[in-house]
Amino acid sequence: MRTILVTGGAGFIGSHLCEKLLETGERVLCLDNLFTGSRENITHLENHPQFQFIEHDIIEPFFTDDHIDQIYNLACPASPVHYQHNPVRTIKANTLGMINMLGLARAHGARILQASTSEVYGDPLEHPQKESYRGNVSCTGPRACYDEGKRCAEALCFDYHRMHGMEIKVVRIFNTYGPRMALRDGRVVSNFIVQALKNEPITIDGNGSQTRSFCYVDDLVNGLMQMMQTPASEHGPINLGNPNEFTIKELAEKIIALTGSSSTLNYTGAFREDDPMQRCPDIARACEVLEWKPEVELEEGLKKTIEYFKKKIS
Repeated sequence: MRTILVTGGAGFIGSHLCEKLLETGERVLCLDNLFTGSRENITHLENHPQFQFIEHDIIEPFFTDDHIDQIYNLACPASPVHYQHNPVRTIKANTLGMINMLGLARAHGARILQASTSEVYGDPLEHPQKESYRGNVSCTGPRACYDEGKRCAEALCFDYHRMHGMEIKVVRIFNTYGPRMALRDGRVVSNFIVQALKNEPITIDGNGSQTRSFCYVDDLVNGLMQMMQTPASEHGPINLGNPNEFTIKELAEKIIALTGSSSTLNYTGAFREDDPMQRCPDIARACEVLEWKPEVELEEGLKKTIEYFKKKIS
């Protein structure tokens, strides 16, 4: 039995990952400072004999007497509402936190997977985005704390690999959705579902023509675990996301139809600063290296997510 540390383990994606790792017979240490994560996400796991929750912020060094075999580093706010709330702390999570986790991995001889993001591509001039694309990122804009922070985290991973021969894995996560998203998460799927369930106008930035590709959380978790099991020579980065692309307007209309809502569409007429106009992953490397591709179609995943939010709101 391996001992696996999941930072950000009480978060939306992290809690699903902890659950899946326990199902496969691993021992899981779940580390979270509960800024965007929630104990509610892991309540059903806390009596599991191979699960341990530790409240800790990775900005501060972390030490344990347990031997750690693998680290999944997911600890960072991932929605603009949260990562812009304290941008300096977001940068610290991606730099100091990354250094602390790499140091821990090195001390234990552990393999480490960094959950990077499609935001490293910025507002892309290449579409869809391949891993070889170097991006179009503003280093001074309001999203830079996250975009540039994640780019720096990737650089740190590869420098530790080159300097110390560490086993690193870097994945770039595209828009992910599903149960356990926070009620006030600030991302379009959760925003639109909550507004639709309340029959409120659905707020759409700009004219709704911007595109996103939405990956259901179960598919993403499978991709993360498959990446962790690749040979030591495979470092990434590898895109993980669903290549089916939708406009934001199409997403809103689909959610209204699935909820039976009377909501109308309310266009702001203005796009957010540095918000990407197109976002779609090229997953050829994931298909080839991981033999992975998403299986859950948007409508199926939205139905499950809507049921979750119905219970949360009630």
